[in-house]
Amino acid sequence: MRLPHKTVVAREWIIFSLSVGLGGHLALGVLLHTLTPDRWQEMGGKALLFGLVVYVAVQTSRALYLAIRANRAKHNA
Repeated sequence: MRLPHKTVVAREWIIFSLSVGLGGHLALGVLLHTLTPDRWQEMGGKALLFGLVVYVAVQTSRALYLAIRANRAKHNA
């Protein structure tokens, strides 16, 4: 059964926004634990990079989970 297009887009947008938010929090943690304020200017790009890395990790985990679940369902049927 396929989900409606709006549901899929909403789910992917939620996953993306949570990943970017978590990446921003990771960058903020790195920034606050860095003692040199001269590096604070380059943290914006790193925050986006952290967010994208989290997003790729989440999507890879989802793909692996769905593949394993489909494989088990195929063998059990």
